[in-house]
Order: sequence, then structure tokens, then C-alpha cells
Amino acid sequence: MAIHTDAIAQVYARSLYELANAAGGRDKIVEIAEELEQICELARSDKSFGEFLSSPIIEGKARSNSLRAIFHARITDLTLRFLLVLNAKGRLSRIESVRAAYDQAVHEAFDRVEVDVYTPAPLGSEQIETIKQRIQAALGKDPVIHAYTDPEMIGGVRLRIGDQLIDGSVSSRLRRLRERLLTNGGSQVRSRISKIIEEGAN
Repeated sequence: MAIHTDAIAQVYARSLYELANAAGGRDKIVEIAEELEQICELARSDKSFGEFLSSPIIEGKARSNSLRAIFHARITDLTLRFLLVLNAKGRLSRIESVRAAYDQAVHEAFDRVEVDVYTPAPLGSEQIETIKQRIQAALGKDPVIHAYTDPEMIGGVRLRIGDQLIDGSVSSRLRRLRERLLTNGGSQVRSRISKIIEEGAN
């Protein structure tokens, strides 16, 4: 799902992107993106780690020492140094926003687009590939698919591309049908009945 980014997150993300590009080009850029996602996923799944990153109570130097102990030889030196910079600047709690801004920079550079796909049941790999091919044909960009299950949906599919929502769910189609019937359905029904009567009289 889309994460809000602001100017500060974008500045840090752009700096990291440029450092990654200088350090190893496309491969290094992708590697850093994967490491940031792994760190953020750990923060999402482990409450204590998330609090460790964001707590204002922990002294900066102590947190830096802990970051070195936790991530030494587990992530690239560039990502570790970046975490230490965020911590020194009091921005480590913004890591999720920075990650999202970094991903945006990667997608723009690699001509990719992030797409959230919502369906009532989990999608198989073939279905995801079909959706990916159709989006790629429509937009001319390589879609990065994030599949989500929404049990409240009756059927169909709902896509979110950036800030645009494309709702092809059954419930959405039923809602539009109901709205059309309420606005002009009565006159259409009367017209059809009149036509049937006229044809019957002839």
C-alpha cells in the first residue's frame, strides 16, 4: 500500500539513491531497496524493534551502537551507514517514509509503476502475470504488483496505481447500475414499455 512521503523523506531517499548508483549502479540500487524493505518489514512485524527505531527515550549513541551490533555483516555497509545518519539526525523513525520515497526514485529511474491489486480471494501466479501483462501493455511501464485479499469484495478486481483507483469489483458495478436506475432508469423503463405496447398494437 502507498506510504505517504514528504520533502524530507525524498531528500534522504534521493541522497541514498545517488550513493547507491555511484557505488554499483542498478544492482546496488536494487540491493539497497531490498535491504530497506527487509528492515521496514522487521519493524512492522516486531513491535519491540519498531519501538527501538522510533523511541525518543533511547539515547542516540546507544542506538547507533545497537544498530552496528544488529546489522554488522548482515546488510551492506552503505545501508548501515545510512541508518546511522538517520539516527544521528533524529530521523530514524521516518525510515518507512524514506523507504517509500527511495522506491519511488527506483521506479521512476527503471520506468516501473507500483500497482496494488485487491481481489476477494488470493491470486495465483498465472493470474498475477496476466494482470501484469495487461497493465504493462496499457501503461508502457513495468508494473510492480502488490496483491491483497479483500474478503468484503463480492468479485472482480480493484487496482490502485499511484493515487488513482480503478474499481472493477462486482460491488462497484452493482452500485453504478443502481445509481443509473435511480437517475434515469424510470424513464427508460417507461419508454421500453411504451415501445412494446406500440409494437403489440401494430
